[in-house]
Amino acid sequence: MKYVLSLFMFFFTSNLVFTQNKTDISLKWKDSVKQEVSISSETGNLYNQLSHHGPAVENEWLGLRIYFDYKCAIDVYNKSQTRLELAEAAWYPTPEQQKEGWGADQYKVGTTVGLGGVRLWDGEKVVYLDPVRKRTARVCKEANISYMEMLSEGVPYLGDSIDILVRVTVFSGIRAAKVEAFALCDNPVQFLTGVNYHPGMETKQGDDYICTWGIHPEDVAAFQLAIGSGITYDPNDFVSVKKEEKEYQMISKPAKYLTTWINSASEKDPDLNSMEKFVEYLEGFKK
Repeated sequence: MKYVLSLFMFFFTSNLVFTQNKTDISLKWKDSVKQEVSISSETGNLYNQLSHHGPAVENEWLGLRIYFDYKCAIDVYNKSQTRLELAEAAWYPTPEQQKEGWGADQYKVGTTVGLGGVRLWDGEKVVYLDPVRKRTARVCKEANISYMEMLSEGVPYLGDSIDILVRVTVFSGIRAAKVEAFALCDNPVQFLTGVNYHPGMETKQGDDYICTWGIHPEDVAAFQLAIGSGITYDPNDFVSVKKEEKEYQMISKPAKYLTTWINSASEKDPDLNSMEKFVEYLEGFKK
């Protein structure tokens, strides 16, 4: 009987550990502690009004945010330890916290797509998801996952006015985050995504991934670290993958839905702390 009870408790506690949600969300007005489920703006720009400039999600390895402005770029919060930090650090740990092993905002987006951000392509040039009739950010935490969404309504595109939804999902126990783009319109569109890089950084393009590694010229973090960023994708979804001056630009085939996977690491990562290890991980990643 004792054996049966012990066996039951083993499976019960093991299941609790397995199902523990190691993800989190954050969407707040600047200088507010109240978490919001969704926030909307008819101007499409709440960059300076929101904490960490837009919605954010994290799992134990990294944090991600979408800028609530014309860029709709995806930015990265890099970690040195596998744990959740967003609730306490709010994206910007103090220098003292960073000395103690907290993560930091090492990534520099600028005007690029950042890591896996979504825009459109009209056949000749990049089309920002702007201007808009309305832009809405939303976050949700469920069993073992968290996701953030940015809905841009009324985006001018090829003589039409269309709605584009971008969703970024993080998972417990999976390093990579899933980026999905939905064209909520009658006709397919060409999405544009990619990953940025800076002078002096290493870059590598594989059959189904792009990887960068090096120092981002960011002035927010207390200490600069070499960081890696990677995007994995299905080559059949794209008509062009080209290395431009500041970013790899990936142009999709006409579609109403597109998905990629993104990841990041730093030289202080417990596992993926070099370009070689990061590339090995991306080459073995199963989408």
